[in-house]
Amino acid sequence: MNAAANTRSTDTPSPVVTARGLRKAYKNKLALDDTAFDIPAGRIVGLIGPNGAGKTTALKAMLGLIPFDGQMSVLGRDPRTERDELMRDVCFIADVAVLPRWIRVKEAIEFVAGVHPRFDAARCERFLAGTKLTPDMKVRELSKGMIVQLHLALVMAIDAKLLVLDEPTLGLDILYRKQFYQRLLEDYFDEEKTILITTHQVEEVEHILTDVMFIRDGKIVLDTDMDSLGGRYTELLVAGDRLDQARAHNPIDERSLPFGKTVMLFDGVSHDQLAALGETRTPGLADLFVATMKGTYA
Repeated sequence: MNAAANTRSTDTPSPVVTARGLRKAYKNKLALDDTAFDIPAGRIVGLIGPNGAGKTTALKAMLGLIPFDGQMSVLGRDPRTERDELMRDVCFIADVAVLPRWIRVKEAIEFVAGVHPRFDAARCERFLAGTKLTPDMKVRELSKGMIVQLHLALVMAIDAKLLVLDEPTLGLDILYRKQFYQRLLEDYFDEEKTILITTHQVEEVEHILTDVMFIRDGKIVLDTDMDSLGGRYTELLVAGDRLDQARAHNPIDERSLPFGKTVMLFDGVSHDQLAALGETRTPGLADLFVATMKGTYA
């Protein structure tokens, strides 16, 4: 992938996170390998990669939780030396399983109020007023859906400039995952906030993202805004008698289908050229993810 293709459009807001030359090694494995990226303000950004790709390490560096080599600025601060100041404007939420099973709803609210200066307990209680949750309920008594509601209320009551979600719906079924992201989009996000979500479940976040980054082996291999994907990538369904013509346009991925058909994925090839060879469509984010993780291009 060339440098121009790996850059967002120039009219995006100034970044809230800038990373250059990040490097972090664990024993003999490079978790971050000369990693570079920007996260614009007022966007919902997906950092997507398989397990072990470097997603969580990048987050830990961003939050000042680990030492690393390279340059990192988060909301204008170096997370290695200004973490206390930084965390006043940042909220980090891991998966819903972090809620202790013994804790009561009211105790969870009190705990978050005590650790985050931008938490609004009254706002949290207003979110919970529309649910069946009561202050004395313990987490172990809650259904998965109710845990999602509690988790959402805690998150949405924090007025952070940057919200970082690390695999936030791990272990939940598809209904509750969709509920989590939809509520986050409708009741929390605005142009003053930036949300970074790490996940390996591409389909569940595709509909809410404004920007996406794919990470593989500690490197960012795709970095673009969602609006650009349709103009850049094309999927072609081609019959066997036109395979050679299609391959002449250098697909970045291809897979065989029944009845002699093949699906090819192209980057930066004219739609009109491809339409003459078969049926075209804009690929989904999952198709791009699979092609990238195969290592067919970088």
